[in-house]
Amino acid sequence: MPNGLRLLDRLGVYSELKERGSSHSNMTIHSINGGVLGRKDMVAAAKEQTGYGYMRIKRTDLLDTLLKAVAEAGIALHYNKSLISITESADSVTATFSDGANDTANFLLGCDGIHSAVRRLHVDPDQAPVYTGMSGLGALVSASCVSEAARQEMRGMNVTMTQEGMFGVMTCTASDDEIQWFLSKEVPLPDSEDARNGWELRRRDEVEGFKSQAHKTLKDAGGEWGDNLRELIGNTTAVKFYPIYKLPTEGRWYKGRTLLLGDAAHAMPPHAGQGVSMAFEDAFLLARLLEKELSLGNAFKQFDDIRRPRVEEIANRSSGNAKMRRKTGPWGLWLKETGLWLFMQGAWAFGMDRWGSETQQMVYDIDEVSI
Repeated sequence: MPNGLRLLDRLGVYSELKERGSSHSNMTIHSINGGVLGRKDMVAAAKEQTGYGYMRIKRTDLLDTLLKAVAEAGIALHYNKSLISITESADSVTATFSDGANDTANFLLGCDGIHSAVRRLHVDPDQAPVYTGMSGLGALVSASCVSEAARQEMRGMNVTMTQEGMFGVMTCTASDDEIQWFLSKEVPLPDSEDARNGWELRRRDEVEGFKSQAHKTLKDAGGEWGDNLRELIGNTTAVKFYPIYKLPTEGRWYKGRTLLLGDAAHAMPPHAGQGVSMAFEDAFLLARLLEKELSLGNAFKQFDDIRRPRVEEIANRSSGNAKMRRKTGPWGLWLKETGLWLFMQGAWAFGMDRWGSETQQMVYDIDEVSI
């Protein structure tokens, strides 16, 4: 989103990312019978105000680019480390690892994701990820596997509501040579005392039967678009299944000389497309606060005071967007499609896309926030 791309530009990596990722920002919402409920540019209003648009990029391409920037900056990276304890003194914090090594510094940042060891071992041991009830099934497919007409259509974000959930298709590279598809749907929590084992069994069932499941989901998809989706599924050879977890927004983000950032502090469902941008906003704000030479306690408190309302707003939008992905019947699907059609017409007719809260969230600039 524009708020995140602006920060990537300030880091000096935006140009290289543009050469790798897809910047098509058009979205088409298809009806299950093959018609079109509406088309819009997802970020046109925000781009007009910020100069930045939209990007879909493979995680590997993003990481490659960031790691290259880290190496060029001369920042050391240490791999294959497993954190086992954190201890603090009046003026330092020490992290100890399973290989016996330890490191001591003035402060510690936990940027280790939703299953953060820093949070679990030190900052907020009682705060655990919560399953949202939603899971995703998806894959990357070579664009050469579909017709040229289908490939052209799939360059932007394409959404089809089904009774099982939301089916999305889009290219994810600058050359449009790879297509990503996903099915976001309700999946019950495994009925198993061993959650990890239960998810492995569920994952195996979903992955092994993905073609029959996907074709069942798309059985009512009509017209040429329905044929395009089935062609895409038919040419898929491997899929990934991922249950979607989140962290409660009221969790603790810092303790003493240790602060959590990104998903380690406030993991949210991906339905607002802002997860990565939230992490970059965290980092930029913290850098500004540390430049002020505040006491660490005051810097961390200001960080929490500024970031928490913003994160809660985005998290609430993400949770609200998840409702459109829930399982429904024929009439429920008709109501969803009707609501989407009305929204798409209203967004254009009344300028809601320009002045709406979602656009305001995308033009937000963390470097302009008063501290």
